Amino acid sequence: MKIIYLTTLAFLLSGALFGQEADTVAVKKQKNETKLVKPKLDRSRIYYGGYVTLNFSKNYSVLGAQPMVAYKLTPKLSVGAQFSYEYISDKRYSFEQNGSNYGFSIFNRIRVTPRLYSHVEFSMMSYKWFYSDGSEERKWAPIFYVGGGYSQPISKNVWLNAQVLFDVLNNENSPYKDWQPYFSMGIGVGF
Repeated sequence: MKIIYLTTLAFLLSGALFGQEADTVAVKKQKNETKLVKPKLDRSRIYYGGYVTLNFSKNYSVLGAQPMVAYKLTPKLSVGAQFSYEYISDKRYSFEQNGSNYGFSIFNRIRVTPRLYSHVEFSMMSYKWFYSDGSEERKWAPIFYVGGGYSQPISKNVWLNAQVLFDVLNNENSPYKDWQPYFSMGIGVGF
């Protein structure tokens, strides 16, 4: 009876130990497989482009650039970032004033149709303010743009954008008045 009892106990323990070892091996294998799977950035979903600002007159000139990069999360939804820089020359007063504005923004676009999109953008811009007495001051302005645009394909991976945006925050440092539209045109390029 003791031999049957000890044999049964040995058999059960060996089965339990073997099962535990098999479970450990399966867990280690699963962890290794999980480590090998890395999310890949789909380059076909990246697009970039930007806008150029050119405004020349006898007394007031602006030259600027807003490069941007974005990623299509879905065929209709994309997110991106944009940097802005502009150089200003103002000769409207008895002395010439020159300065730079710069900042950054993050945005979200939703395609309503293949060519029409809605656009939401949060921007932080540092503006150089000029005063008629010759003084100047730098102020940061938060801007929250809401609007939309139109994309016209030029070739397979290049398109022309035209958009109109409105600053809905109307911060006191913003250069936009209540519901003053901001128009822009630019080029987009996809990989």
